[in-house]
Amino acid sequence: MSSNFCCERPLYGTALSSTFPYRFQDVSNIRQVPDHQEVFVDPSRDESLIFELLELKHEVGDDGSAVWLLQDLATEQEAEGGMVIEQSGVIEAPGLCYRNIPAVVTTAVGQMAISKGRQGREAQNIVRVYLANLRLKEVGTDVLITAYEPIHINPLSESASTVGTGLAVPATQVGCMPMAEVFKLAVSSFKVNDWNLFGPAV
Repeated sequence: MSSNFCCERPLYGTALSSTFPYRFQDVSNIRQVPDHQEVFVDPSRDESLIFELLELKHEVGDDGSAVWLLQDLATEQEAEGGMVIEQSGVIEAPGLCYRNIPAVVTTAVGQMAISKGRQGREAQNIVRVYLANLRLKEVGTDVLITAYEPIHINPLSESASTVGTGLAVPATQVGCMPMAEVFKLAVSSFKVNDWNLFGPAV
């Protein structure tokens, strides 16, 4: 099966769904992943795609929410050298409507040095992080979709034995869909199939 074969994948049971390449394996039940997260990984490339449900942060404006979450992510992972490369404006998502009110989406792309698991700073990899925040205001939820793409693998990282060290091999060079495209597809195809997942509207 082609590494670029894409299919709709169920999330949170079947309440949500998104489309992305089949090469990303669901590791949510294998790793110790919080209930509010679902994690998909391509171990051969050390790329990952994470879906996360968060309580809506009312104090953060729509236009800056993706950048705010990206910076919060960097702090949480004790990242170094973090920078924001680009960010979008606020876009309405007419396909994500609750009571005829569409969700709004903002995206940001950043770069940072992070270590895997409990490895220390001496084992940090440089990664590009793609982040989208889908704000479902009527149900008080921020849906966070995050994609991680390695740029440089540290020889001391646990990733090194699988994907090698140094600059990561570009996806197109090995016939894979680039992570930027995987991310766009996952965000644009995201669907809510059962709004009861979020409980009563706020």
